[in-house]
Parts: sequence; structure tokens; C-alpha cells
Amino acid sequence: MLLVEQRVLEALEIADKGYVIQSGRVVMSGSSKDLLESEEIKRAYLGM
Repeated sequence: MLLVEQRVLEALEIADKGYVIQSGRVVMSGSSKDLLESEEIKRAYLGM
């Protein structure tokens, strides 16, 4: 199933894998756990 969501934290908590797409290109991908632990994801999308 493909889920397109703006609420990153909630989406990654229920997903197995995630993909970050910017300007139509995949710029990051990995397991939800790895993405949630990523400093780049925390800064850019989770406001941490």
C-alpha cells in the first residue's frame, strides 16, 4: 500500500518502510525505524 502523508511521525509509526520524495525524486529511503532515527528527518520534517 502506498501512503502519501504530511504527518511524518504518524505515518512512520505504522509503516514498515519509508521514502522521502522531493521534486519528484526519491532522496532518502529506508526502514521506518531508520528514518525515525535519522537526524536529517528529525530536523527537516519533525521539527526536532
